[in-house]
Amino acid sequence: MPPAPDFPLLCPVCRNVLRPGGGAARTLVCEAGHSFDAAKQGYFNFLVGKGTVFEADTADMVAARFDFLAAGHYRPLADAVADLATPALRDASARGPVVLDAGTGTGHYLRALLDRMALDPKDGISAPAIGLDISKFALRRAGRLNPEAVNVVADVWQPLPVAENAVDVVTVVFAPRNAPEFARVLRPGGRLVVVTPRPGHLEEVAGQTGMLGIEPSKDERLAASLGLHFVPVESKDLDLPLSLSPRDVANLAFMGPAGHHLDRAALTALEAGLPAWTAVSARFRVSVFEPTP
Repeated sequence: MPPAPDFPLLCPVCRNVLRPGGGAARTLVCEAGHSFDAAKQGYFNFLVGKGTVFEADTADMVAARFDFLAAGHYRPLADAVADLATPALRDASARGPVVLDAGTGTGHYLRALLDRMALDPKDGISAPAIGLDISKFALRRAGRLNPEAVNVVADVWQPLPVAENAVDVVTVVFAPRNAPEFARVLRPGGRLVVVTPRPGHLEEVAGQTGMLGIEPSKDERLAASLGLHFVPVESKDLDLPLSLSPRDVANLAFMGPAGHHLDRAALTALEAGLPAWTAVSARFRVSVFEPTP
């Protein structure tokens, strides 16, 4: 686990700053005495009180996502997120930048960003990172993939357990967007990097696998949801031609929101009838916003 003082975490109970307990980063304690121990997989559970009504991804959904992303199918997307997030981190390198990956899932996108900062000769910086997700099953994977990050089970629709004006980049890849909270935790000049699907995304397999369709006017809804707190800076469209095995197609269907409703046995039967390789088009938009002055 990373040293907790490097991370601007707040107690989810009383909103006081969390510090290592007894000199160990595996326990976090606030001045009011609330204490949180890391799970053996390296994440902290900050769900308190009534918890959340948000439906967390299941272990099977997370396993499907991990296998699909580990195969590298969406690696160009992870690189695009890193490209657009890095400028704000470079600008903050003198004071030490901080990254928040909201909806980190299995941690693959955050891993790409951390590797980019460490290896790019123009950057050569390290940034404390917070990976936040509602699914403990996802964070079990993320904790192993990103051991240098603080991985936290929390509900993005609740006040984030992060201090005000403490983060330089917030990344949101296919995850909920709490605009007021993102604006609160971002420093002036920080960046919010959001990934959304574009029309035609995965259309070759969406119907037969039961995946959810792309909502109409998605870009307009994104702008409206962020408009009170953020201004658009730039965006990049990314088209990925994929060649997927039957198992890849099944994982692709099961790893997303439709996985909450799909029958894994039915997907296995569908998988058996698919050709050896299926051509699929993934279409993304990576949008960058900055907090409204």
